[in-house]
Amino acid sequence: MKATQKRILIADDDKKLAESVKALISVQGHEVEMAHDGVEAIDRLRQRSYDLVLLDITMPRVDGIGVLEFVAENQLETVVIVISGDATVDNAIKTLRRGAHDFLRKPYAPEVLLRTVENALHKRSLEQENRLIQGKLEQSERLYRYMVNSSPDIIYMLDHRGRFTFVNERIKTLLGFDPGELKGQHYEKLVYPDDLDKARYAFNERRTGARASRNVEMRLRCKDSASKPRYFDTDTLPIELSAMGMYEIHDENTGRRYVGTYGVARDITERKRAEELIRYQAFHDLLTGLPNRALFKDRLELAVSQAERRENKLAVLFLDLDRFKLVNDTLGHVKGDELLKQVATRLKACMRSGDTIARVGGDEFMILVPHAHDNDDAAQVARKVIEELQRPFALEGHEVFVTTSIGIAVFPDHGEKPDTLVKHADIAMYHIKGQERDGFEFFNADMNERFTHFLSVESGIRRALKEDHFCLHYQPLVDASRDNLVVGVEALVRWDHPERGMLPPNEFIPHAEECGLIVPIGEWVMQRAIADLAKWRDAGMDLRLAINFSALQLAHDQVDSVVDLLEQHEVPGEALEIEITENVIMRDIDSVVSKLNRLSAHGIQISIDDFGTGYSSLGYLQKLPIDTLKIDRSFVWGITSDGPPASLVNAIVAMAKGLRLNLVAEGVETEIQRDYLLALDCNVMQGFLLGKPLQADQISDLFTPRLVVEQSA
Repeated sequence: MKATQKRILIADDDKKLAESVKALISVQGHEVEMAHDGVEAIDRLRQRSYDLVLLDITMPRVDGIGVLEFVAENQLETVVIVISGDATVDNAIKTLRRGAHDFLRKPYAPEVLLRTVENALHKRSLEQENRLIQGKLEQSERLYRYMVNSSPDIIYMLDHRGRFTFVNERIKTLLGFDPGELKGQHYEKLVYPDDLDKARYAFNERRTGARASRNVEMRLRCKDSASKPRYFDTDTLPIELSAMGMYEIHDENTGRRYVGTYGVARDITERKRAEELIRYQAFHDLLTGLPNRALFKDRLELAVSQAERRENKLAVLFLDLDRFKLVNDTLGHVKGDELLKQVATRLKACMRSGDTIARVGGDEFMILVPHAHDNDDAAQVARKVIEELQRPFALEGHEVFVTTSIGIAVFPDHGEKPDTLVKHADIAMYHIKGQERDGFEFFNADMNERFTHFLSVESGIRRALKEDHFCLHYQPLVDASRDNLVVGVEALVRWDHPERGMLPPNEFIPHAEECGLIVPIGEWVMQRAIADLAKWRDAGMDLRLAINFSALQLAHDQVDSVVDLLEQHEVPGEALEIEITENVIMRDIDSVVSKLNRLSAHGIQISIDDFGTGYSSLGYLQKLPIDTLKIDRSFVWGITSDGPPASLVNAIVAMAKGLRLNLVAEGVETEIQRDYLLALDCNVMQGFLLGKPLQADQISDLFTPRLVVEQSA
């Protein structure tokens, strides 16, 4: 229906009259329905709503009075105009008392009827609009009341004397006061005494607009609070207050009159806590609770200035946990964090009053000894730390051992600036770390040159990786018992240095392992070598490729990437041999066994490189999926014509045969060595006597059409 169109019901048993009224009203654009007695009228009123009912009094079954009573009982929002031929005063009064809007007597003039209908409909429209406005006002009031009482802030009003006239419910949850007990009380009842000056400025605010008080911080007292404020307990509440003056406007002559203050007090406890936490985090390590690098530097600067005035010494110790990364990689970062917390606890127990211990990196700590009379004082602290950390750490069923390397710099002998002392202690730590575990060393000038060289090599390796300066050479593995038949090659990485020429692995691999770059180098070697192997196999050369795997490569779990490369180049796993050293195995045998088993499951051969140089039990040989033992070159070089029997070589060969493992001898450089090994039935060898390392495109020269290439047994 259109907004101006109304629904009207005509209830009259005089059908002709009802039809004429319908025709008359329909012309006005209204929707008109008819009922021919009171029962039908009530049925229609039950089913639909009508804006207006034209009701006859005298009708069969139920008369007009009955219909009026039905409308009243059901509180129907409809306007009723009674039309009756009985125009007695009593009838008119009776209908009007029962809710009729107007009374018309039959017969009536059409214009009178239309005017009466329009007046009634207009009245209904006004009533509906009024109810709508009233409903919105009530809803708005309820919403405002709900918002005020549900606000997270304290909302209040004061009179011109500073006494509360209104406080919302939030006051009870924040301060413990019931809103009723504060009504009529002065605001000073809530303010902590030390903050009264600020409170008088804000609570008595008379200004409005941009000049009113904004975000004034102070403390309010909780109910029954103690006299001493503490920000984060139940005694006081830190708040941020905004307030403005309230005025009652009169006429132009009298102007406006100040009647009080309206204000909002916001609880800023969480913000205060956050600020406190931020201040703490800025100077402390959250995991261990120790000072961080920033706080350590601040204390070191103070200690240096004091040492300069008093002309005494101080020491800076730089600690690094040698095996922490292994714990992280094998037991997970949660256990690693727990280990760091236990280390911090032990370090704090070692410190004297006035010393500072700080965590400055993942597994790096620094110690400041501000009153070191001589180097022995610093050395004593270092020994105590090493001794304390040598005891095993318990990590939920795992007994973990760590070692530490400590570098020491003493003021003023090793530097007079805080940054210099830290740098020199760091250099000394790296120097001792490269030589032994569980040791300490004082800085000396020679270390600076070695450290500079180390950094130069590291940056060079990064540049070589980026600019592809590495290359691969391949040393043949031959079966000396079969006319030096080539059965495989070992990939050897070289650095084609733009200034120093071709560098062998011993010139850069130790540095790469120390700074973690051995992992990307290993990935590059694996990708390039398997690609070369695929080309050789496509050319009909059935070779086995041996590639060295470092401890870090195993720790980074590159098993999946190796398998993916083999699948990508369509190379069977049996064509690849992974070489690892005994030391790599013994770092974490359980983890190594799991990863090597995954490699072996894809047919990849496992070889123990430099066998016999380790210091571990040989029991692990039965746990690992080992296929080959490689006799270290240092044992092979011991085979001479005039020397004693090579007992270690004999023992390794006998053990390999007993375990049904393949054997490869490294570093064969003389015919005497070759013949001795052949006599022991160790047939597969590599060395300069049998073949020097070659580039990839030279490998095909090792093969002739008459050779039938076979895998070694």
